[in-house]
Amino acid sequence: MPLRYSYSAKFGAAIMLALFANWLFLFHHVGATTGYFALAVIVALVALRPAIRSNPAAIVAIAIATGLAGMLIEAPSLLAAILCWTALAFAAISPRVTGPDDVRRWAVRLLLHLFSIPVGPVIDAGRWARARRRVGADGRLRLLPLVALPIAGSLVFLALFATANPIIADALARFDTGLAIDGTFPVRIAFVAMVFALGWALLRPFVFVPLGPPHMGGTPMSLPGVSAASVTLSLVTFNALFAVQNGLDIAFLWSGAPLPGKTTMADYAHQGAYPLIATALLAGLFVLVTMRPGSETAARPAIRALVTIWVAQNILLVASSMLRTFDYIDAYSLTRLRIAALVWMGLVALGLMLICLRMWRGKSDRWLIGMNAAAALLVLGACSVVDLGRMAAAWNVRHAREAGGRGVHLDLCYLNELGSSALLPIVELEGRTRDAALREKLTWSRNRLMDEMEPVLTDWRGWTWRDDRRFRTAERLIAEKGLKRQHVGPRQCNGVPFPSPEPAVASFAETAPAEVAVPAPPTIARENRAEPLTAEPKR
Repeated sequence: MPLRYSYSAKFGAAIMLALFANWLFLFHHVGATTGYFALAVIVALVALRPAIRSNPAAIVAIAIATGLAGMLIEAPSLLAAILCWTALAFAAISPRVTGPDDVRRWAVRLLLHLFSIPVGPVIDAGRWARARRRVGADGRLRLLPLVALPIAGSLVFLALFATANPIIADALARFDTGLAIDGTFPVRIAFVAMVFALGWALLRPFVFVPLGPPHMGGTPMSLPGVSAASVTLSLVTFNALFAVQNGLDIAFLWSGAPLPGKTTMADYAHQGAYPLIATALLAGLFVLVTMRPGSETAARPAIRALVTIWVAQNILLVASSMLRTFDYIDAYSLTRLRIAALVWMGLVALGLMLICLRMWRGKSDRWLIGMNAAAALLVLGACSVVDLGRMAAAWNVRHAREAGGRGVHLDLCYLNELGSSALLPIVELEGRTRDAALREKLTWSRNRLMDEMEPVLTDWRGWTWRDDRRFRTAERLIAEKGLKRQHVGPRQCNGVPFPSPEPAVASFAETAPAEVAVPAPPTIARENRAEPLTAEPKR
């Protein structure tokens, strides 16, 4: 495709994507439309960037973005949208990247690409203006006869069709000609400009080659105070300290021995989970700095053995932190944040094992960063698919005391915060509980959630495949269990009705009969003046 036509086609595609996004999203519910828009971007990118179709890395990125677009149709989330955009940006940049590369350079390149989004259209507009000046005014005037006849003829035929077809006439009558003067016009212009810049950055990306050549291996480091003797002494001391902490965890946390004093297991679990993760991260940083491949410390077998023991103790600390979190969940409840914390602890443990493997097998920093990045992306991709809210709601309902579990009382406020994720667990508990008061609260919560979901699902813009399945499943379970479906009014988050306001106490003047005069307050003479008898203010 000639350059001028390619440039015009990309400009037109970016404009169409921006208008499509305005029609889909602005002032509407956001649902499966995010996936539809992502698919439209993928089609435009593949159609207008032929180099993507011949680049293996870009093809893989497009396949990943397509899968994430399907996930956005299933259940839109901010995490899935960010991952989809990252995959599309990777696909857009990949054909322009040559030579060896690594994760570190790609991370910086994607970050710089993100920062270039606002200025990209401005820079390309300057390039286009300079190119048009080289063509000259005659070139611009030659376009006028080309577009005049199609535009004029289309308007004439459209007017004739409008008079002959009531459907077209009704569609034109519904066109909001006052849009340009109402209050939403500035917001629409800003939104369209933002989406245009995002689309333009993918269709015409700026490629940065940051940070010099890729780092292929480790190099010896010379840091003040870091020597083979100091590292050996540090590792001996660290191992002793960690042995004390791990011994206490084994004695009280793993074996279940009674804690001294008034310390409860919940307090012991809660206070230690996150500080121990920070300790493990600092340990990993120490090993990365002092045990680089090719350094004097990494070459000594005794130091490598001490590092291995220390990393093993750190992994035990992470396992203890996870056990503390499980105990804390048993004492209280499960939340999405606590699930994310457990996932993060697992990634920390994996990172520590990879550090140890890098030391023993002589792997490079590039290998270590790549493996950790791959693990993080896999975990994030899994979290964008799995509904963590549904997991938390199902666990809390199953282990609540009201359901016969050994956990704490059911937190209906948190279940209501989870929204549609908690609908089916609530229906399940509502259908089998024998507590009339709890059933009444669950009935209100379930009806409130369905009242919120129903208008969104009837709007095709807010419809999502996952919520539609949940709503239909809830309707089927309601019919099977003989439950009532009704619209409900507002209550407190735990399903308890708001307290009724106390009736106001009527004054004597309001309750006195009309024919009875209200006596005036007594007066007393003071300095030859009649004044009401009132209490003197205390000074």
